[in-house]
This record gives sequence, structure tokens and C-alpha cells, in this order.
Amino acid sequence: MENSTFSQGVAPGGLREKTEIKLLICYILKALDRSLSRTQINEILQEYRIANYFEVNTAISELVTAGQLTSDLSNGDEEITITGRARLDVKLLERDLPRSIREKAMKSALKILQRERIEKESIVEVLPLEHGYHVCFTVKDRETELLKITVYVADESQIEIAKRNFYSNATEIYSGVISSLTVE
Repeated sequence: MENSTFSQGVAPGGLREKTEIKLLICYILKALDRSLSRTQINEILQEYRIANYFEVNTAISELVTAGQLTSDLSNGDEEITITGRARLDVKLLERDLPRSIREKAMKSALKILQRERIEKESIVEVLPLEHGYHVCFTVKDRETELLKITVYVADESQIEIAKRNFYSNATEIYSGVISSLTVE
């Protein structure tokens, strides 16, 4: 296997060989059974520092060139899809990847996809006040508003932290509020 020249930012136990990175990218796409954007693939592999950003992008490009992945431009980002041929190859080789790496990658992928779904279904509104801001968080399920909470924050940096935490934990926030209000 070829050695990677870029290993900066890779956690101990992460992937440093390009063939393993390629296999993991194909594994993720096969396991999710859907296309992902190049950005999403990078986020998945960067969350636990599984592989170097530059190596991931090189691997994607090489897989597209080899016909194992297809790439289509959509909403300003590349949508990456696994081909039938690569699905068969992954099925034969996926056990060559360490189980811990496969599990971390899938955990990250599901977390990122859930966060993106929540961002699409939820609304965050910022209302400036004389001193500080009101931030209104709305959790929706399709057209139904499930929860609407307004909180006070002092400055713009707190707005960004609150938004990020809301998008990462909207389900838990909703469940916690419902539990607090309905349990006797």
C-alpha cells in the first residue's frame, strides 16, 4: 500500500494510506446507500480525525477518475455517488478496515446527516434588543411546530454558540422539555 505524504491532523489509529481512505469513502457511501456531498464526506472523516483533509480530497478525485464514484454538481457542491462496481469491491474488502474506524465513520456520518436534517426542519430567529438579543428556536416535524423557545443572549458570539448547540442537540432539548413538563 502506498504511504500518505499528508498525515497532519490524523488521530492515532487513523488512516494514513490512500487505499484505506478510498475504501472507507466507498464503505460510507455503500453503507448509507445515498450520495453525499464532498463537504459532507470531509466533515465525516474530519470529525474524529480519521484521515487528512487533503488525502480525502485526492482520494475522492482518484475514485471519480477510476469510475468507482460519480460526481455531479448540485447546489454549489459535488454530489458523490458510489457505482455498482465499487459496491461489489467494498463488499469484498470492507473487513480490511479496522472496525473502530468503520464505527467512528458511521457514527459521524449519521450525526452530520441528522444535524443537517434538523437545520432544514428547524428555525432560529435572532431579534436584536436594546441590550443583547432574543434568540427564538423552533423545532418542527414537517409542518407542525413541536416546540418554540425564546432565550436571551448577551452578544453575537453567544448567538453562534447557542445555534450550534441547538442544531447538535435539538432532539435532546425537545425530549428534555417534554419530559420536564409531563412527568409527575
